[in-house]
Amino acid sequence: MKRITVPEILARKRATPIVVLTCYTAPMARILDSHVDILLVGDSLGMVVYGMDSTLGVTLDMMIVHGRAVAKEAKHALVVIDLPFGSYQESHEQAFAACARVMNETGAHAVKLEGGVEMQSTIRFLVERGIPVMGHVGLMPQRVHSMGGYKYQGRNEDEANAILQDALAVQEAGAFSMVIEGVKEDVARNITSQLRVPSIGIGASPACDGQVLVVDDMLGLSGSGYTPSFVKHYAHLSQIIEQAVKTYGEEVRNRTFPSAEYCFPFKKKS
Repeated sequence: MKRITVPEILARKRATPIVVLTCYTAPMARILDSHVDILLVGDSLGMVVYGMDSTLGVTLDMMIVHGRAVAKEAKHALVVIDLPFGSYQESHEQAFAACARVMNETGAHAVKLEGGVEMQSTIRFLVERGIPVMGHVGLMPQRVHSMGGYKYQGRNEDEANAILQDALAVQEAGAFSMVIEGVKEDVARNITSQLRVPSIGIGASPACDGQVLVVDDMLGLSGSGYTPSFVKHYAHLSQIIEQAVKTYGEEVRNRTFPSAEYCFPFKKKS
């Protein structure tokens, strides 16, 4: 299949909606690749894969390990990798060094970072040096403490205007697209209408130019008991897996597994 490119994503503004899912492993990349436009190796892996309480404990090395696994198997989708907290906020040079490692060591095609007006010069610095950047505005998980938790954004006129200014700043810095997360529907709709680059919503608006979900959430694999209100379950795989494991355990205990068909042939002693 033909590889989707950054210019092709940019050209999808007000065209066919962009399909995005998070992905953290090679087996999942093989399954998802032909069905999506972008595979996002999100720092959400800290919570989904490692059981952390937030994304703040994710390291650049962790992102590179998982990013390499996904990029190796993706033949069609654009692979975008999150820059984790603390890897890009200190300086332009720190951000570029982190991006260079990600691009060189994984084979990914772009990076994503959180922030708006305050990250405009950093995004511009990266783009001018050949790094394709996806932005991220609205609810920013790396700022969960300063935001007072995972609360939806744009609840009043001041908040809505601040998010719009963030989005416009990210666009003007040269980002080829941006995630709008956890924002009131009408606010996300308005922002999308004012952008020249595609918006990708998560808990935002159907008017966004694309949508992204955490793959484990939409497949019913999270297992935490909590599902964000914006998540639609397209499957309930945790129940299927649990039943399969239960059956396996029962067969091992009653010695019906492994049966002869699952054993290597052997010769009887003469």
